[in-house]
Amino acid sequence: RAATPRSTHPREAPIARETVKEFRSKDTWTIFRIMAEFVEGFETLGPIWPAVSVFGGARAPVDSETYRLGREIGRSLGREGFAVITGGGPGAMEAANRGAHEVEAPSIGLNIKLPFEQHDNGYADTAIHFDYFFVRKVMFVKYACAFVMLPGGFGTLDEMFECLTLKQTGKCRDIPVILVGSDYWSGLIGWLETRVLEMGMIAKKDLKLFSLVDSSEEACRLVKEGWERMRQESPEGA
Repeated sequence: RAATPRSTHPREAPIARETVKEFRSKDTWTIFRIMAEFVEGFETLGPIWPAVSVFGGARAPVDSETYRLGREIGRSLGREGFAVITGGGPGAMEAANRGAHEVEAPSIGLNIKLPFEQHDNGYADTAIHFDYFFVRKVMFVKYACAFVMLPGGFGTLDEMFECLTLKQTGKCRDIPVILVGSDYWSGLIGWLETRVLEMGMIAKKDLKLFSLVDSSEEACRLVKEGWERMRQESPEGA
């Protein structure tokens, strides 16, 4: 049976061409907004070194174990001479900024403009506000000598797997990725060790890209060890 020939007449566009053209013309100007955010981030964070990016959930209550750990980690890192970088919001981010602020260490918040939950926590002495998640992510990675992951939701998981992917692919320095709280992370790690590894989606060595700890002392020790390795391997970069 012969195939029915298709019509050569173009279908009517669901959106008027004039509207599409106007929308796309704005893309060029968006480049300058993106550039402005990169410039502000580079100029603000460039002098701050060494620093540790601490991630964690915005919904962690002030009286929670996550908040307590985050505050302790902020203090411990600050006392050891590290600046603390967070997402600048409430919960675990506030806790880490608060700890650093209390010991007069540089406390930085990289905030993102969102319709809910995200607002300045009041403990970040230096705050930058971003429209674009990807620019913000560059700042978290570029100016950190370690990543500390407190319990959190999709945003924290996104940042954690982003950091692990960058390490796995050699797109960032081999710096510590530290998960804090075995009771929170053990289920995810178990899934990685069984289902994901068994299906060949990751290699066994990839499970060594991160460390799991339960105290601020352990987290701080791993940060310091990673920083010393960095200084020995690349004194100029450190």
